[in-house]
Parts: sequence; C-alpha cells; structure tokens
Amino acid sequence: MKRIFNLCVIAAFLLCGICMFSACSNDDDPSPKDYFPSWNKCDALTALQEFVEDVTDPKSANFISEEDRIATFDMDGTFVGELYPTYFEYNLLECRVLDDATYKDQAPEDVKEAAQAIRSFVRNHQALPDHFDMIHARAAAKAYAGMTIAQFDTYVKAYADQPANGFQGMTYGQSFYQPMLEVFDYLKAKGFTYYVVSGSDRFICRALVEPIGIAPNRVIGMDVKLVSSSQGEEAGVNYTMSQQEDIVRTDELIIKNLKTNKVLQISQEIGKVPVLSFGNSSGDCAMHNFCLSNSKHRSAAFMLIADDDERDHANREKALSLAERWHEAGYHVISMKDDFRTIYADGVQKTEFSFPDN
Repeated sequence: MKRIFNLCVIAAFLLCGICMFSACSNDDDPSPKDYFPSWNKCDALTALQEFVEDVTDPKSANFISEEDRIATFDMDGTFVGELYPTYFEYNLLECRVLDDATYKDQAPEDVKEAAQAIRSFVRNHQALPDHFDMIHARAAAKAYAGMTIAQFDTYVKAYADQPANGFQGMTYGQSFYQPMLEVFDYLKAKGFTYYVVSGSDRFICRALVEPIGIAPNRVIGMDVKLVSSSQGEEAGVNYTMSQQEDIVRTDELIIKNLKTNKVLQISQEIGKVPVLSFGNSSGDCAMHNFCLSNSKHRSAAFMLIADDDERDHANREKALSLAERWHEAGYHVISMKDDFRTIYADGVQKTEFSFPDN
C-alpha cells in the first residue's frame, strides 16, 4: 500500500512539472524585445516600450483600457517609403497623366501641368510650385474621375506591382519599413487599435496597406466626392441607387487630409483622442499635438527622420535639422540610420534612379 502511495506521489510530481514546463513553453506574451528584431537598442524604442508596458499594466496609475488604446499613424515616410523618388501618389499621377496611353491625351491642361511639375521635380530637381499639395490634390481628383472604386483599386495595385525606382528587389507595394511593421504587431498584441491617417488619397492608402492586414475602415485620407454610377446630378438624399449600380469617383475634392485637417478627421471618424501618434513631417505635427493634449490618458508622439543616405534615398542634413525641431516640440525621434537594423525586407538594395529618355 505504501509503495502505491509513493508511486502516486511521484506521478503527481512529474505531472506538475510537465504542466509547469508547458505553461512556460506556451507563453503567449513574449518579452517586448522579441517583437523588434529589426531594431537596434535606442531611446525611441525604449520610450515606446516603457509607455506601452505602463499603460497596459492594470496596476499602473496610467492604465488605459483597451477601448481607449488608440494609435494613429501617418503613412508616407512613416511606415511606407516616400523617397523613391517621391510620394507614391505623386508617382502615380505622373504615370497616369504622362505615360498612360488610355488617359494622357484627354487629361485637362491643369492636370498635365501638375504631372509635369512632378516629373521636373523628380528628374531635374526643380522646385515644386507653392502649395503643391493642393495643386496635386485637385489634379488627382480630376485624373481618376469616372473610375469605380473597384477600378481605381485595381489601377493602384497594378502600379504598386512595378519595381520601385532606386531600389533592387522591391516593388512600390512592398516598400514598407520593416521596423515599423513590428510596431504594428507589438501594439496589436498589447490591445491597441491603430489607424492610418494620411494626406494621400484614402483609396490609395487602402490598396497599399491591405497586404499588411490593415482593414479599410481603419484608413483616413484625402477624399473626393463619390456618386452612384447612375445618379447623375441628382443629390444623394433624393436618389435611391439600384442593386446594379457602382460607386464612382468624381472630380470634386472634399478634403486634403494634412495638418489640422488630420485632427478634424480623427475627431469625426474615430471620436476619441489618440494616446499614441506616429509621423515624419510637419504635416503630422497637429495630429501629434492633438494626441499630446489628451487630458484623460498618458500619451506620446514619435517622429521618424529619414537620415540614412546609405541604405535609402535621404537628405541627411535636412533630417538632422528636423530632429532638433521635433525634440524641441516634445516628440520622440526615430532615426532610420541609428535605430533601424534593417529598413526594407531582406535582399532589398539601394540603386541609382533610372528614367526613360522621354
């Protein structure tokens, strides 16, 4: 009887040990450093991890419940490359107006001028006209007018499949900063909801971020007026579309989503003040300031600077000047050169830009 009792004790001990080992081996919450293989140890990453660990700790005075863990991200230059050789939507408009045989002969004169300004900027380093963000926005509204949402999505993705100028081993649609994708994964694991808040066209952004799993309803961007395909001039409030109709882009610009417009759109579409904000330019400062004004929760803002002129096409002098400005504004600064162990996916190499003769 005593022998049986001893065997039962040994069996229970072994079972307990197996259970403890299993629990350790199946830890669903790896240490923060495991989320960031593409990062070097740096102040910005430390600040991010410290912030997130603090506000997700139920014992912390700064604890934020999941429904209020809202993060906003600019797109171009924040987690998508923009220096190849300029914004994706600028490159797309240039191609549409000057190279697309199905459209270029019918493009309005002001649209042609906008596209030519981009080409001269890219190829000849000529300065863009003042307030070109709005010039481009109005031109882009006209250039894609008449396309259905599905047609435009297909058009954007077809261009995104082209090799990125200035790089080997990467298409435009693959030009994600790998370290920033790791930030998305980290925040998701920590119960954050993140939104893309970009100055680029909302439907361009949706097409570009689809491969990394960002849902369309988490994207805010530049907007043009949409209509039903048979609606004509009748107001939507008076018209009932049929099941056979499509949604079509018009040439009417509603909003260019930059600076304070980003804040207004966040307020309308999200309805909460973010606690984290990520950007790379002055067009993101208002969004950052809105985040840092959060009176209910601890908040933080991060600016990425394109200061790596060896692995990417960057103006290092300008980037370092901006870093000082962002530090003074109270933002954490992410250096691509110092903080990113890698920038793009494995095998991507920087090359010289190349352009056809025309």
